[in-house]
Amino acid sequence: MSMAVASLRFLARRRHHLRLTGVPGARAAFLSDAAEDLPRAGPTPPPPGRKVLESFREEFEIGGRLIAFETGKVARFANGSVVISMEDTNVLATVAAAKSSDPVRDFLPLTVDYQEKQFAQGVIPTTYMRREGAPKERELLCGRIIDRPIRPLFPRGFYHDVQITVNVLSSDGKQDPDVMAANASSAALMLSDVPWNGPIGVIRVGRIDGNFVLNPTVDELGLSDLNLVYACSRDKTLMIDVQAREITERDLQAGMKLAHSEAVKCIDPQIRLAKRAGKEKKEYKLSMISDESYEKIRTLSEAPIEEVFTDKTYGKFERGEALQNITESVKAKLEEECDEESLKFLPKAVDTVRKQVIRNRIIKEGLRVDGRQLDEVRPLFCESSTYPILHGSALFSRGDTQVLCTVTLGAPGDAQRLDSIVGPPTKRFMLHYSFPPFSINEVAKRGGLNRREVGHGTLAEKALLAVLPPEDDFPYTVRINSEVMASDGSTSMASVCGGSMALMDAGIPVREHVAGVSVGLVSESDPATGDISNYRILTDILGLEDHLGDMDFKIAGTRRGITAIQLDIKPAGIPLDIVCESLEPARKARNQILDRMDQEISSARAINDGSGPRLATLSFSSDSLRKLLFHRKKIEKDTGARVSVSDGTVTIVAKTQPIMDKALEKVEFLVGREIEVGRTYKGIVSSIKEYGAFVEFNGGQQGLLHISELSHEPVSKVSDIVSVGQVLSLTCIGQDVRGNIKLSLKATLPHRHKKELASQDTAPLANQDLVGWAAVENMASKDSDIEQSNSKDEDSTTEETPAFSSPAVIIRSAADCDAQDVADAPTKKQSKAASSKAAKSSPRVYKAAKERQEAKPASPKKASSTSTAKKNKKVKADDSGSNGLDAIPEQDISNTLKCSTSTNFRSGSMKLGDVVTVKVYQIRAYGLVLELSDGVRGMHKFVENGRKDFEVGEEVLAKCSSFNAKGVPVFSLLD
Repeated sequence: MSMAVASLRFLARRRHHLRLTGVPGARAAFLSDAAEDLPRAGPTPPPPGRKVLESFREEFEIGGRLIAFETGKVARFANGSVVISMEDTNVLATVAAAKSSDPVRDFLPLTVDYQEKQFAQGVIPTTYMRREGAPKERELLCGRIIDRPIRPLFPRGFYHDVQITVNVLSSDGKQDPDVMAANASSAALMLSDVPWNGPIGVIRVGRIDGNFVLNPTVDELGLSDLNLVYACSRDKTLMIDVQAREITERDLQAGMKLAHSEAVKCIDPQIRLAKRAGKEKKEYKLSMISDESYEKIRTLSEAPIEEVFTDKTYGKFERGEALQNITESVKAKLEEECDEESLKFLPKAVDTVRKQVIRNRIIKEGLRVDGRQLDEVRPLFCESSTYPILHGSALFSRGDTQVLCTVTLGAPGDAQRLDSIVGPPTKRFMLHYSFPPFSINEVAKRGGLNRREVGHGTLAEKALLAVLPPEDDFPYTVRINSEVMASDGSTSMASVCGGSMALMDAGIPVREHVAGVSVGLVSESDPATGDISNYRILTDILGLEDHLGDMDFKIAGTRRGITAIQLDIKPAGIPLDIVCESLEPARKARNQILDRMDQEISSARAINDGSGPRLATLSFSSDSLRKLLFHRKKIEKDTGARVSVSDGTVTIVAKTQPIMDKALEKVEFLVGREIEVGRTYKGIVSSIKEYGAFVEFNGGQQGLLHISELSHEPVSKVSDIVSVGQVLSLTCIGQDVRGNIKLSLKATLPHRHKKELASQDTAPLANQDLVGWAAVENMASKDSDIEQSNSKDEDSTTEETPAFSSPAVIIRSAADCDAQDVADAPTKKQSKAASSKAAKSSPRVYKAAKERQEAKPASPKKASSTSTAKKNKKVKADDSGSNGLDAIPEQDISNTLKCSTSTNFRSGSMKLGDVVTVKVYQIRAYGLVLELSDGVRGMHKFVENGRKDFEVGEEVLAKCSSFNAKGVPVFSLLD
């Protein structure tokens, strides 16, 4: 009944629709109702001339960040192509494989090319050609991050060329594209027809304030004490790369377990994408040896190989030579039998037999190649300061592996510039690892950047970076060169040990030593399931154990924790539990190595010991920086120092302290510094005036050296002390009211007091190499203190020492003075009169304000002037008649002169014409210094054709012929 009703209703609707076809608009209604009953059609075809790209997309979320795989839009001709995106960062990965392989090849020629072009961050390259050049270090390292986890998953015998190309299409600078590139490469391999036992998941884990962070940003990594890159399949670990700040083994295990649980989230989206858009896997020809050929080769070579590995006396090269002889003998037998199939796979088959022999001995008997225990470290040799002339050097040997590490210190401007699209722009710590062919006794050409060398050097660099002092405390740029002298396993970890000792030898204040060791694994697997059934962990593996084993687990750190890890494996994954178990034997071996390193050197040496460089950091204004940039090449050429300018700061690096002093002097002279009162500068006398000299110093600035600041002693002529072009060390003592700079020469000279001079032994001037008159110190007699404390009658005959003050002059520039001289244009007579007047009024000695206050008398009453002072005021000094005697130092006016042989006669009463008996105190080139009985000295100048053969201490009769401008008596000798 219900079926009949439904049929009638359908027919009624049908008739109603047919009736509406004649009514306007009925066609549209009919089509609309029909659309409800008919099945939905496919997508609307595009208009003519327009192409639609079919794409497939899979999205998933890790750590709160949305990640998407997309294929079909770009690189459609590639065997497999995927674009992975996270926020505004997009990375393209493509796969291509050769159709055929070399029949004699016995390895997988996998190439991973990772490229970061500057357009990804909206920048034009700064190179001359304005385009990217050879691969940079970071690109090589990212390529290794991709290569290491995917290589073990290719099937055995697949030896076709495979190339994976990864390009960063856009970057927001927040996410490091390396982990994204590894996931995209895995997805691209899944979409291709290349046989591969994937997929894999790769993730980065950080730790900030004790909390783990999944896929941290670049800024978050700067705050993190852990940078863990973890790659895995669904149940096994494939690759680990760690940089940490001394993280403990327990915390690292927690981080790896978290990373594994999160990384597998990348696997299912790849599988779904491959089902929707992937290609069917193609049957490639595998290069596999037949079981019959392998058994024949094994029968011929197994027994001799066991004999070689049983003999512990074999060294690395002796063992290799013996194995090569075995291979040659097997080859000769196969050639006799004309077995071409076996000959083609002979090297690979012998290597497989050798591998099985060693693995069986280790697993079943616990015997290693060199006879060591499984957890035993090879004998160690440590030496620091191997080459003392270098900034730092060390030699480290573990067994036959030997590495020489050197340290070179440089200025901050020597830091390496990085052109990567993420991370810091420069790097101040570099470790460059070099593996020359002679280290394994081979002949090979040296090329450019080698992926292996870059990878090993970066691992050692990350291990040592954790203990370096902060840049604010140690601004040097540091470069370590690790030169492998001999290689028999784990040279990268030897570089860590040698580099740590070299850093301390260079005086770099590292907290403690860092050591590294490599741990290996030998295992047996179930042929049916592939699960590991038995295994042995080896500590400090040899090169042969690395080659024939399953794992190379490099672990470096201090006693506090781990600083760097690199895990490489050969099978298709290792359980995480075995990886975690390997951390404990590595820790014990690391502590053993650290103990030996501490015995050689346990703390940093002084940085300025030996040939350590000197570093000075200066700050300049913008104008001074422009001058410095102009003169930098000249400074470096003249001094040998290196000058670098960065962010307004100038850094000078010199090999020795004399070179540093010379460079600083040159910088201050050519460029100048901010003028500081009390600071000493070097300058050149540019012009001389009657009242002083103008000096050019501090990068072209002018200052006045007044005549009163030339010497502690009185000076009558400026040209007697300085000359144009002479280089002087001067002290800035201030500025005048016009802002002109006042300089002092006497402030840089030692001021010798009377008591010091009285205590010194005198020596004839004939033994001294002097030209002209030298200064005579105003030296008091031994009894001067007693005489000053005599009765009031004697005090009334002494004169108070006047307080000298700075002359009241206005300092002008050299240009102003020259202009004034031209304007005045004095006549010859006026010039003579002016010079005579200048000679009569000698300038007073400059003293600072504090010295002037100390010079004031303590008593408020003024001491009465003696008759001698009154007479001295009337005496006019004749400079022309003194014949250069103004070079004799100024005498203290308070001193008295002895005018007669009587001890009761005061020298203050000496007059012109007085005759006295004096002693020869010193003999100089142009005259004598004579001493009166009370210790006060006068002077006598030799006359032409006069007597000059005097002896020190000889008494002569002299007549006071004149006084100089400062009251010093000038004597003429009587026959």
